[in-house]
Amino acid sequence: MPEITAALVKDLREKTGAGMMDCKKALTETGGEIEPAVDWLRKKGLAAAAKRSGRVAAEGLIGVASAPHRAAMVEVNAETDFVARNELFQTAALTVAKVALDVEGDVSALAAANTPDGRSVSEMISGLIATVGENMVVRRSARFKVGQGAIASYIHNAAAPDVGRIGVLVAIEGAGDQAKIQELGRKIAMHVAATSPLSLSVDDLDPAAVEHEKTILTEQAMESGKPAGVVEKMVEGRIRKFYEEVVLLKQAFVMNPDQTIEQLVAETGKALGAPLKVTGFVRLALGEGVEKKTDDFAAEVAAVTGQG
Repeated sequence: MPEITAALVKDLREKTGAGMMDCKKALTETGGEIEPAVDWLRKKGLAAAAKRSGRVAAEGLIGVASAPHRAAMVEVNAETDFVARNELFQTAALTVAKVALDVEGDVSALAAANTPDGRSVSEMISGLIATVGENMVVRRSARFKVGQGAIASYIHNAAAPDVGRIGVLVAIEGAGDQAKIQELGRKIAMHVAATSPLSLSVDDLDPAAVEHEKTILTEQAMESGKPAGVVEKMVEGRIRKFYEEVVLLKQAFVMNPDQTIEQLVAETGKALGAPLKVTGFVRLALGEGVEKKTDDFAAEVAAVTGQG
């Protein structure tokens, strides 16, 4: 039997949010394997791994920039929130977002692109590092373009105009009143900020992730002791519920829970006299997925694992 270390318990707790004793038991049951232990906790109803998000560690800002028929969003990280409140840093984040409007490609292409003063984004960030004295990095970027329609943006927890801790872009294709389409897009962007959907449509979900979810739900349903046919119906219902929770178009609109996002888009298109289609969305939360060091956790884990 592998040793259940404090580091393993800490890792599992951060992934699932489950209690330390439950994490230790799950690791004991699964021979110290993390992913099987995540599934074990979920089957016991002790974790909701499918919708978890990584602990936020990095500071900095999400910045957005818009132009006719296109918009871009970037995450620029720094070491402290103090620097994120600095006007120099805020201006830099907005500059990177504006450069991203015209960049095809990933973050490396963005780093090489020129800012209005002739320096590359990478050179601008290096200069800011030298001035401020903290490490900084352009971590992520996203861009949307539409031929006809609008791209709406929304910043949650704004530190200044167009910069904050959570950013969303929503692209909608369609003819009609562009201001109305923009208004619809902003409402959906606010919804996305609140609900953090995994995909735009059911078809966009990772098939392997769906099958994994079905396996978990089937094992949960089988514990009821009901016949196989009943278990199958239970799983079908729970998968539909899963779609309603994680697929944007299937979600209940936060401003009107009696209406799905799909229905909202259809009804708005009907009112405008032209069909509308959400072609994409992206949500960036500052520091998402980056581990955060904790100062008081080691002793607590050691007490549970018998180490230290």
